[in-house]
Amino acid sequence: MSKPILAIVGRPNVGKSTLFNTLAGEKISIVEDYPGVTRDRIYADVTWLNQSYSLIDTGGIEIDAKDHMLKHMREQAEIAIDTADVILFIVDVRQGLTDADAKVADMLRRSGKPIVLVVNKVDSFDKYMPDVYEFYNLGIGDPHPISATSKLGIGDMLDSVSEWVAVENMEKEEDDRPKVAIVGRPNAGKSSLINKLLGEERVIVSNVAGTTRDAIDTEISHNGKDYVFIDTAGLRRKSKIKEAIERYSIIRTVAAIERSDVVILMIDAVEGVTEQDAKIAGIAHDRGRGLIIAVNKWDAIEKNNATVKEYTKKIHDILSFVPYAEILFISALTGQRVKIIFDRLETVIQNHAMRIQTGVLNEILAEAVAMQQPPSDKGKRLKLFYITQVSTKPPTFVLFVNKKELMHFSYQRYIENRIRETFGFVGTPIRIFIRERKEKE
Repeated sequence: MSKPILAIVGRPNVGKSTLFNTLAGEKISIVEDYPGVTRDRIYADVTWLNQSYSLIDTGGIEIDAKDHMLKHMREQAEIAIDTADVILFIVDVRQGLTDADAKVADMLRRSGKPIVLVVNKVDSFDKYMPDVYEFYNLGIGDPHPISATSKLGIGDMLDSVSEWVAVENMEKEEDDRPKVAIVGRPNAGKSSLINKLLGEERVIVSNVAGTTRDAIDTEISHNGKDYVFIDTAGLRRKSKIKEAIERYSIIRTVAAIERSDVVILMIDAVEGVTEQDAKIAGIAHDRGRGLIIAVNKWDAIEKNNATVKEYTKKIHDILSFVPYAEILFISALTGQRVKIIFDRLETVIQNHAMRIQTGVLNEILAEAVAMQQPPSDKGKRLKLFYITQVSTKPPTFVLFVNKKELMHFSYQRYIENRIRETFGFVGTPIRIFIRERKEKE
């Protein structure tokens, strides 16, 4: 299940970044005491009551701002609002209700998204509660008093978010069609690939980088099976960002990956694998999605007998953390090898949902231990008792040992590789969690 996306919005200097850092548990956003310091939005994963969220921090909204930077920050925040499932609207109890707050509230109301009104800087409930009630005048529900700095009232605020998410989940119809996010840098050929798969010009294709502003869902049927393809705005280097809207493409990418089962990462064969490609692959890996790397514009590359092998090695060198990814060399322009994407998709989808019987797993574990002895430290040797699969999408295992600290990451990787050698799991990450238990158990 994808994580709901929460967007923190409000006027400049009401404490959005402070709240973001409090929820994220680390200082990620720059916090200064003057308006507009949070230039680029930042995202983080947070968890409350067993529910995980993707949290977006935004620049402040100044509705009537003529200043070029503030205008762009407003545009960024609008994109975050459009992407979010629930909006945390932050106001400042010490500044009181302002006309600007009312204008932001009107904008949020028009979005039709669930809104949690958060009154920040309430360091003393006894002192400030009469001022909190003033914000009922915004007409967007109960105000939730908090202090982001002192971490007061955070739990009640998140309880309200959880209630909205529960309602949203009840209203969503279950859709079991495989969802495929096509992601990558601008102009890598994402829209061209969807058009070629569709056989028609449905998505706007342009050689101007960043033409696709929104994530677009496209339904495609192949051999009697339905798929939902999610096209996204590309992710580009900050030094090349000229439009504020482009700064939010990472949020669209994260949102698309959250909704997907499998991610197709489009790489421009001419430009090669870049830091941005690695960043996107890292997001897909961290979220446990199946991964196919499609090297596009292969028709534009001069080739010899070793070209594919050399290019594959470059990908594995730079994206060494996703050695399981399927790699395809295609041309969305000519259609070269595009049709085999569906075959590879089916392989990855099946592997992503694969479940292995416990008895078979433990046979593999016993063979692995016999072939390579577990590590030891100060006379104490690691013992591996038992392994079982606890979930799929991605395949997730729990391995019981005598001492967690004796499980070196290299030996865990060895166990993972033995599982992969036996069952394949091509195109999907697998997770192995280490748990301690006593020998008597």
